[in-house]
Amino acid sequence: MRSSPARATRGTDVKILDIQRMSTEDGPGLRTTVFFKGCPLRCAWCHNPESLSPESHGEWLGVRCIGCRTCEQVCPQKGIRLDETGVHTSEKCTACGACAAACPTQALELKGKSYTVDALFGTLMKDRAYWGAEGGVTLSGGEVTLQWKEALELLTRLKAEGVNTAVDTCGFTRWETLASLLPVTDVFLYDLKLFDNALHVRFTRQSNAQILENFERLTEACGKAGKRIWVRTPVIPGATDTDENIRSLAFVVRDRVEKWELCAFNNLCRDKYERLGMTWDFKDAKLMPKARMEELAALAVRSGAPAAVWSGSTAIE
Repeated sequence: MRSSPARATRGTDVKILDIQRMSTEDGPGLRTTVFFKGCPLRCAWCHNPESLSPESHGEWLGVRCIGCRTCEQVCPQKGIRLDETGVHTSEKCTACGACAAACPTQALELKGKSYTVDALFGTLMKDRAYWGAEGGVTLSGGEVTLQWKEALELLTRLKAEGVNTAVDTCGFTRWETLASLLPVTDVFLYDLKLFDNALHVRFTRQSNAQILENFERLTEACGKAGKRIWVRTPVIPGATDTDENIRSLAFVVRDRVEKWELCAFNNLCRDKYERLGMTWDFKDAKLMPKARMEELAALAVRSGAPAAVWSGSTAIE
């Protein structure tokens, strides 16, 4: 059973999908990661399909629903109904979140909450006690640069308080946008997925020309400014996991970055696609074998990228 996505209210606030605390994978040290809503790419393997749209939407988890119809009763717009196939929203829905807030079993969740920058900054600073010397705040997504003005304001306020900042980006944006974030960002986490442009278009629906050009400029700028840069490449079976792709990306990465992480494919997001009523091309794909991940990391090093490592869960052999 599936739910219909709720329609969004539009505003000038920053739209956030989630705030994840005690993160150890989104930059150095312990971090609080802020996931921005909306992404310009449509990667066929995307592990966070709920982040793709810049608009808020409701999500119904059928296994939690007890059929109490509280959602129908509290909706101020009378824009929601429950039947044997699930929860459905109409054109009247404004994604206000009243149904999710009232649901006694949390069977309804609102994906995408609006914050003022001031409120988001205040929420993040409550976590300062556990960041330590290396940790801090990472802005991730979705794609941060779709809301770059708000991101810039937030990063500026964090840096004024001495907080270590990181930005995770797919690189598909104007160079001027990345350049504006550079002075208030300590670490860039940069995604490089595919070297071949035709394959990049096939699997993400966008060219990689701007991504590769921005990477060249960003690595040069980070080197001059003393900023850190990490690269992450998802290793996706049948898409990015070829020797040719890793060898070609190694030529791009070379020794320009502090770390190049090859991230093994996982299928934990399968239920997300089902809840959103979306098909997933990789729903039957298998986990990468550990031996293959080791081969690709070794190949990357031999191809001129000495900082290459791999991470993630692999198939049980």
